Amino acid sequence: METAPPRALPSVLAAALAFGASGAVLVLEIVALRLVGPYVGVTLQVSSSVIGISLAAIAYGAWLGGRLADQYDPRMLLAPALILGAIGTAVTLPLVRWGGELLRGGAAPAVLLLAALAVFLPAFVLSAIPPMVVKLQLSSLREAGTVVGRLSSIGTLGAITATLGTGFVFVAAMPSSAIVLSLAALLALGGLALGWWLRRDETHPDLPGSPRFRAMLATIGLLGAGMGAISPTPCDVETAYHCAHVAADPDRPGGRLLLLNSAPHSYVDLDDPRHLEFEYVQWIGAVADVVRPAGAPIDALHIGGGGFTVPNYLRATRPGSDQLVLELDGELVELDRRELGLVTGPDLRVRVGDARVGVTERPAGAYDLVVGDAFGHQVVPWHLATREMAAEISRTLRPDGVYAQNVIDYPPDLFIPAEVATVAAVFPHVALIAPADALAGDTGSNFVIVASRSPLPLAALGARLARIEEPVEVLTGAALTRYLGDARVLTDDYAPTDQLLG
Repeated sequence: METAPPRALPSVLAAALAFGASGAVLVLEIVALRLVGPYVGVTLQVSSSVIGISLAAIAYGAWLGGRLADQYDPRMLLAPALILGAIGTAVTLPLVRWGGELLRGGAAPAVLLLAALAVFLPAFVLSAIPPMVVKLQLSSLREAGTVVGRLSSIGTLGAITATLGTGFVFVAAMPSSAIVLSLAALLALGGLALGWWLRRDETHPDLPGSPRFRAMLATIGLLGAGMGAISPTPCDVETAYHCAHVAADPDRPGGRLLLLNSAPHSYVDLDDPRHLEFEYVQWIGAVADVVRPAGAPIDALHIGGGGFTVPNYLRATRPGSDQLVLELDGELVELDRRELGLVTGPDLRVRVGDARVGVTERPAGAYDLVVGDAFGHQVVPWHLATREMAAEISRTLRPDGVYAQNVIDYPPDLFIPAEVATVAAVFPHVALIAPADALAGDTGSNFVIVASRSPLPLAALGARLARIEEPVEVLTGAALTRYLGDARVLTDDYAPTDQLLG
């Protein structure tokens, strides 16, 4: 004798479960990118790892949910699945924040493992819910297509809503930890409410597990939430793009180090804006010093603000200069004002937004100097590293204006030759500043590309660089051509910057 199929859920409840479970998974996926960023960076490989792990969790969770729905009454599994998803979400924070300290760096195994810690468990559990809901809504094979299609579309709408809501609202309004813990609380409340509602039906089977087992799960969830709330965070401020931290320099009273996603980004001396701590900033400062006669005001455009070290240096060394800084992260600008002494005004303005868009809006022939120092972790964002971007920068410069671009690369040095070749495809006069061991491919380093449509002031630049404590070389002409070899020019159609970075 065949057993009667489990009684269907109300359509509204089924739709809410499909919508909510799918949406929760996408919230976790987006927030996971922010949770792992401070430890392994925000690169294409990191994004790919989080997306790949999330899709794997969805695939395996859906498979398991379908199997369980065929073997058991799905009504007794839905509430536990929501509660287990809440527990998995709650323990995400301590897993990532303590695990991240052990897995720092950009090695592929570390990135994959940290991505798995950030998203796999709760996404796996929550992805088992939609197949169970589908099973409860099916009354005959004649309507299988309609039921599956309807619930699949509702789940997709939930994912879309969560993606847009998290990207446009939640991340801007709440720290990542608050988003995760709030989601865990909502899932737990949803599971408890669903369990209570289903148990009102006398035909509903008992929930699986003994009371002791359920108490243990509740304890794990509460401990996970508590540990997540007190787990160490490397952020003073969590902006929409960065985990930002300002550290005082014990050796210099006014020294402040700005770290973005745990990587040193800028150094600011609150007492002396002429002090340039980082070597590559000293090289850019040398370029700025020889663009025009000493002390003469200039018009400068900065791609990337960071700690505003170079703009403040120019304000101090060239009074009356007119400067515009293109900075993507408005919250970082506010942090600079609070912690790093940034004072904006008519002579130093900030445009918050994407630098590529900002450069295209600048008038032609408006600047004496353009400084490119924008990074996503350790790599220049790909759309700022192409020939088309270089052409836009050239358009904004005066005929004898100079472009100085900061680039980081490591052996085997695949990115820096490609970027120099890209800039050289637009500017006829190009030089490369770097330490000798970095040019020899023995060590990773910052490199500064200097370019212009007019001959560069190489003699003055060399004399200015000679005053810097650490020696550097300036490659030009035939030596630079040999260094570039057959490096490929990066374009908007082909710019694998993350993969080229050693």
